[in-house]
Amino acid sequence: MNENDIEHLKTAISVAWMAREHGNHPFGAILVDAKNQVLLTAENTVLTERDSTGHAESNLVRFATQRFSSAALAGCTLYTSTEPCAMCAGAIYWSGIGRVVYALSEIDLYEIVGPSPDHLYLPCREVFAHSQRKIEVLGPEPSLDTEARAVHMDFWTKIEE
Repeated sequence: MNENDIEHLKTAISVAWMAREHGNHPFGAILVDAKNQVLLTAENTVLTERDSTGHAESNLVRFATQRFSSAALAGCTLYTSTEPCAMCAGAIYWSGIGRVVYALSEIDLYEIVGPSPDHLYLPCREVFAHSQRKIEVLGPEPSLDTEARAVHMDFWTKIEE
């Protein structure tokens, strides 16, 4: 992971904070092109849109595929505050995005959230390993562990109250 990757992950974490401030689950994603330009950002909208598929990454993929060709997306990187779930990994695969970089692992997220029947323990690398196209994956990023965890702290206990 390079310095640009770290900076884009920090931006994705900032977008996750915005999602939380807007009353949603604290997840954020950004799309960056091969020239290191941020093309799109997306927040989680599960609660405000009442849509269980409104994850930050799937929202980003929806926006991206409406605006860019699959050839253009192949040269893009999706940066996300937390490792994409299996649903989002599938959306990323079908979009043609060529690279995924995340700050916090799914396993670390589940340690924060605690036990739940909603957890699907399927890392994005495993989803991509069963695909027909190679998608580069980097993460988690240890230098951002504190930042990536902070956006989740005390959020999940408030949801259950």
